[in-house]
Amino acid sequence: MTLRVRDMRASVKFYRDVLGMELLYGGEEAGFSSLRTKDDQSAILNLEEGDTATEWGRMIFHVADVDAFWMYLKERGFEPERPRDASWGER
Repeated sequence: MTLRVRDMRASVKFYRDVLGMELLYGGEEAGFSSLRTKDDQSAILNLEEGDTATEWGRMIFHVADVDAFWMYLKERGFEPERPRDASWGER
């Protein structure tokens, strides 16, 4: 998956330092970076610096405890929506 980002430095810091993804290529000063979770079998996330796209999209991360992860993000200054149960049974 490739995401176009406006600020590579902030994006790399978020995915690497907050979400714990491994930087495979590029970095904070690069125009293109690749990351993945610590699992060698996971998909690679590419970041391409440029004007952001205006279309809607979504990326889903599976975590062991969504409530604990929500608190983790809150403690780092983010304001995510509070987790809730979906009508199809996921939280």
